[in-house]
Amino acid sequence: MIRTLVESAFQTGCLSVESEGLLHQVLATKCYQADDLAAVAALYDAVRAGEIKREAPTDLLMEIPTGHKSC
Repeated sequence: MIRTLVESAFQTGCLSVESEGLLHQVLATKCYQADDLAAVAALYDAVRAGEIKREAPTDLLMEIPTGHKSC
């Protein structure tokens, strides 16, 4: 799911509030792979660089977890 959300943001150039919320929920479960974190890191780098716009009204981005856990 994480990679699908990230791919969508790169394709549209926008990270929707809904997608960002889903990313936060999935990451909160701590059930992801290392490549999921790499995809999220790339997304957040693109957001910070202005390559992808966020719909969310705040400039705060969630911290990207370190390490990974498999389900």
